Amino acid sequence: MSTIPSHRNGIGITKTGDFDVIAKVTVPLNVGASDIVVKADYLGINFIDTYYRKGLYPLKEFPAVIGTEMSGTVVALPTDKSVLEDPDYKKRGYNVGTKVVVGGGGAFGLHSDYASVPWKAVHTLPAGVSTKIGAATLLQGLTALTFVEEAHKVQKGETILVHTVAGGLGLLFAQLIKARGATVIGTTSTKEKAELAKANGADHVILYKEEDTVARVLELTNGVGVDAVFDGVGKDTFDNNFKLLKRKGTLVSVGNASGAVPPFAPIRLVEKNLKLLRPTVGNYAFTAQELYSYTKELFELVSAGKLNIKIHGEYPFTAEGVVQAQKDLTGGKTTGKLLIKVE
Repeated sequence: MSTIPSHRNGIGITKTGDFDVIAKVTVPLNVGASDIVVKADYLGINFIDTYYRKGLYPLKEFPAVIGTEMSGTVVALPTDKSVLEDPDYKKRGYNVGTKVVVGGGGAFGLHSDYASVPWKAVHTLPAGVSTKIGAATLLQGLTALTFVEEAHKVQKGETILVHTVAGGLGLLFAQLIKARGATVIGTTSTKEKAELAKANGADHVILYKEEDTVARVLELTNGVGVDAVFDGVGKDTFDNNFKLLKRKGTLVSVGNASGAVPPFAPIRLVEKNLKLLRPTVGNYAFTAQELYSYTKELFELVSAGKLNIKIHGEYPFTAEGVVQAQKDLTGGKTTGKLLIKVE
């Protein structure tokens, strides 16, 4: 325990607001008896970070370290004997020095050089999967995997629309949906992004700045529409989804990249008997067993080369680095995952 610092250096926010509230902060490293302490290698940037920054998801106190994803090395194990004897704990193979990725299980405030987190949120990496790939995979991979299994269980022969298909999450959706034998239609902004999406499983890609998405989807489906939509855009695309879904189709509202969807009347679902979900990965991979099972499946796909992880770029472990990463992410300039490298 003597090697563990009393404080940790992180990237956080001093209050909610625009990019200027992001700052380097130092806070106590509070170690719980059932926690694992991890020294960070990489931090994953996600849209949820911007939701906390803006106040869309509330925080109780400031300054607050943000972040829901990291990878690194285990430096201390739980001290609670009941945890150490837990069969779910034992089967994960934790040791000091184990390379791990951290996320899910209620873990938050991970954008720091050290983190003390509940053990069920710590996942051992298979041999051959680096901490860099681990941080680039976990949350977006778990989101895509759980959503195509539980939000809308994708079936062979279906046609699925994925908005912003060339982003980090979109590319994973495309690969997983294609692997299940469905046809993938994606939307993106440029021809270069369209080619990337096609290389990762998309059958058809609509350039939404140049084409009418609704008209093109109905053309591709002979007027029937798609079985499901995975929509991470939110406000800007929400209404048109109703026009391009088929009868008994499913709209999975994945995120709010363009802003939160305004309140709407549920009676709108009646016209086609549509299903609407606004799920979060944390409620699909919630228990220790669910997290273990889905994470194991995810990294087996990566290890076997069945899931290609694209990294857009690395940013420095500074307030300026996180600001730039969030600006790039929200500005639609990225393809693949954004990482912070902790020196």
